[in-house]
Amino acid sequence: MHDAVIAERNGTPAMSIMTVPFVDAAELMARVQGVPAHPFATIDHPIASADSEGLEARARAAVEKAFAILTAN
Repeated sequence: MHDAVIAERNGTPAMSIMTVPFVDAAELMARVQGVPAHPFATIDHPIASADSEGLEARARAAVEKAFAILTAN
């Protein structure tokens, strides 16, 4: 979240992707950085133990959500 906020401040469209258990931390970081509504997408957890099909599904979901967020407006 921090890196995405900094990128946005420097003029580069950005958003974050995290797994569901980290939503609270992402929301807190956005508030601390002064942008409580900074966009982010969530994907299923866990990543480390997911098989190749699970990773592909998460990657596809992440791309779809990122595209929707970055092309909104």
